[in-house]
Amino acid sequence: MAMPADVREREVVTPPPGEVKADRWTYQKRPSARHAVNLFRGFTILEVVLHHSSGMALRLLQPESFEYAAMQVVNRTLHFAVPAFVFLSAAVLIRSLLRRFNLRRYARRRLVRAAWPYLLWSVLYALWYVWTGQRDPAVLRSPERWRTWLLDGKASFHMYFMLVALQAYVLVPALMTVARRRPGITDMLLIGLPIQLGLYFLNREVLHLPYPTSSVLWYILPLLLGVAVGPRLREYPDWWREHRWVILALLAVVYALYLPEALKFLRTGRATPGLFEFLTWGYTSLMALTLMGLVWQIQFRPRHGRPLVSMAKLGTVSLQVYLLHPAILQGLGLLYEPQGSGGQKLLTIALYAVIALLVPALLGRALQRTRLSLVLFGR
Repeated sequence: MAMPADVREREVVTPPPGEVKADRWTYQKRPSARHAVNLFRGFTILEVVLHHSSGMALRLLQPESFEYAAMQVVNRTLHFAVPAFVFLSAAVLIRSLLRRFNLRRYARRRLVRAAWPYLLWSVLYALWYVWTGQRDPAVLRSPERWRTWLLDGKASFHMYFMLVALQAYVLVPALMTVARRRPGITDMLLIGLPIQLGLYFLNREVLHLPYPTSSVLWYILPLLLGVAVGPRLREYPDWWREHRWVILALLAVVYALYLPEALKFLRTGRATPGLFEFLTWGYTSLMALTLMGLVWQIQFRPRHGRPLVSMAKLGTVSLQVYLLHPAILQGLGLLYEPQGSGGQKLLTIALYAVIALLVPALLGRALQRTRLSLVLFGR
């Protein structure tokens, strides 16, 4: 996955009235856009690993068990990472381009940090699936398979997001005119939803994309929200304090409507056309806004200092975790498939999830600023 670009600035955010005396150092030094971005990425990549681990559990648990039903809810609830990363990528890149609009530099960095890792890891995962016996070696000689793997992001189940991110990177400079007008976040939410619905019907009636979720058109709403948030990133805590109860109430209502449709789709492969997509866009976009609000808000909580530092460090290697964790989960499952009762299987899978999170994170941190990291991850 092409993770959001680095944010270099360190801003001071004014704390809520009456809170300054609680911990003056915390408010002056810690709350910043850079820290918020890293926290957002850290929480989201944690969600990705847990989501994929819950998918592993669903393949191994008995369908009639309580554990299976619980994992279905967890799996569908933790299904907002792709829109969240599209949202954050747009916000960070718009902010960067507003500070320094240099298309040549922008294109070069996107090629190194996104296009190259996408191509490299698509090839590596194509080989991985053959090496582990999950695909017939003959598929490597199929031009049609390679076309699907590279043009539709299907070399592995998770690679499609990197393709979506590449498409988003192409769109972002074209949206600079909108960003310079500093559109309201609420206005963009109200405008973006009908645009997203229009694109849904365009695909259904005209485009007929074979894999619509591999297209940035499927994520226009979070992309547009990112365009609105990017110029206002430092102001986001104020916006969140003003609108949080409305956003949280909307999120609760949409989630209550989304979950039954999502569970229906998970169980049968079918859901109510149009309604399911509408609710998915609403839920995932509201989750992105909520998560951004929370990562700003928790910076004003001194008691969370050490966990926040760890989560922010995880965010700095989110790309490495994203690229490596599926292979680790699959490899561990092939070496020892979880056995025993439903609870015992879940404990084993939880251990696998911890390993799949920590090993890539530690490796990514160890390789940072090395030539090998540049070759493998583009950074």
